[in-house]
Amino acid sequence: MATSNSRSCLKYLLHLAHDNLDFRLPEITALLALRGKPFHPCENFREKAPFWCLNDLSEEDVHSIMTRSICAKSAFELWGHGQTHSELKASLLNYPPENMSPFTHKDSTYRINVYTFNKTLEFADRIKRIDALEYLSFEGTVSLKSPQHIFCLLEDYGTDPNNIPEQPNYIYFGRWIADGQRELIRSHSVKNRHFIGNTSMDAGLSFIMANHAKVKENDIVFDPFVGTGSLLVACSHFGAYVCGTDIDYNTIHGKGRSSRKNQTWRGPDENIRANLRQYGTEKMYLDVMVSDASKPVWREAALFDAIITDPPYGIRESTRRTGSNKDITRPPEGIYVESHIPVSQAYHLSDIFADLLNFSAHHLVMGGRLVYWLPIYRPEYCDEMVPHHPCLRLISNCEQTLSSHTSRRLITMEKIRGPEEVDRLAHLADLRFSPYQGHNAFREKYFSGLNKRCSKEDNKTDVNGK
Repeated sequence: MATSNSRSCLKYLLHLAHDNLDFRLPEITALLALRGKPFHPCENFREKAPFWCLNDLSEEDVHSIMTRSICAKSAFELWGHGQTHSELKASLLNYPPENMSPFTHKDSTYRINVYTFNKTLEFADRIKRIDALEYLSFEGTVSLKSPQHIFCLLEDYGTDPNNIPEQPNYIYFGRWIADGQRELIRSHSVKNRHFIGNTSMDAGLSFIMANHAKVKENDIVFDPFVGTGSLLVACSHFGAYVCGTDIDYNTIHGKGRSSRKNQTWRGPDENIRANLRQYGTEKMYLDVMVSDASKPVWREAALFDAIITDPPYGIRESTRRTGSNKDITRPPEGIYVESHIPVSQAYHLSDIFADLLNFSAHHLVMGGRLVYWLPIYRPEYCDEMVPHHPCLRLISNCEQTLSSHTSRRLITMEKIRGPEEVDRLAHLADLRFSPYQGHNAFREKYFSGLNKRCSKEDNKTDVNGK
């Protein structure tokens, strides 16, 4: 049988889930980058469409994407396409026979499926569409239960459920290659997770964040606001070693009140490590510790391949850091109080993101990625509000709408230079870079007012925002 490398003019079709539309392109682009491949769509590419046609890939590239993608449902080797069935027929008849023959010879078994987007066809209509493909030279035997090859006729009826056309807008035919990893959304649902909290990250979004960060096997991934460890679970699934910190002692140690209905207190084995054990990735668990994200506790070195986090917004989880504005009597140096509980104070959102970007600039490896959520008040949002840093380049900015006035944006940044290089360039140019560029009075006012605005909306929306 001929291999995919021996066949020419191959194009591939991705069928994408029609949710989290903003997240799809950055995910596929990041997964291609892990293979060293650029994103090359075919002409007439539409980002919001349910089907994407891609060029310049091998079948191995497509398999690699589909072993990780949450946004892609299925992938096909595209044999033909057109706006009508007549155009589809002409396209299929022009497809190189040598590309078809390894899958249509007399010793093969096959099945043809019909899929429609935004419209449901009766069974009889599906059979008619399959019968209409009799012009294809299938010499093998039909096997509905266990075919060697699966082919699919895909019809796109647009994205408006209130205006479904009689005829499809576009039609595709191809050989099925692989399905994506949508099953992970169900298998890793927080509803069935051993240890959860009020703001445990949704499983699907956790895996999408790991993909945006290009997390791969043997990476070291850090979450400075680790909570119940949902992001560590996703990253460990892809073979990364994971660790994290959080200022909440009870969460880190699995103590205190439970977030589950009809359960008052957490059980003896409710902790982050138990979550990884539940999914068979405990060996990827490094550790978690109680720590204040605003205080330097790590040695000055590039330690992490990725930093992935969901900072607290001050809505369902308070934004606190250690410290006090009051004069506090401290014990003499070298004398430690055994049961000391640090005093905490407010940790403003603008400071959280300034510290997060500065920490990432110092502790990410070169080319490592920072992925985090930024809360937004939509009527006042503009792209200039996204925090930036001279060491980090913005890769993507994806919105998840929470209500008519609020949303949060998944920000992905990549380290492109070290702090020492920034200091050298600043010295040569007689400039001084602040660790958080653009930290002006408007942004301070914007962030300080966000909590009050969001608190009014929070009762109307059911999301895992913090």
